[in-house]
Amino acid sequence: MKIEVEHRPASERLEALGVFDWPVWEKEASSFPWHYDETEVCYILEGQVTVTPEGGEPVTVGEGDLVTFPAGMDCTWEIHRDIRKHYRFE
Repeated sequence: MKIEVEHRPASERLEALGVFDWPVWEKEASSFPWHYDETEVCYILEGQVTVTPEGGEPVTVGEGDLVTFPAGMDCTWEIHRDIRKHYRFE
């Protein structure tokens, strides 16, 4: 299970995906386990988080990152700075 990160994608790419029409999710600094039933694509508006897949390497993402989390992944979220993101499930 691999987390894909696109750092600072071009605004044209974000517009083509319709990112700014996606819902927004916010969460304060915290740590919690998570399971992805579906693939999630998100665009980080604010904050920083380290996501560690079960049995995998931690990935730290933050403001300006476009991130894809694969369906079926179990992981732990450790939010370092309050997070705010647009998201879409596929």
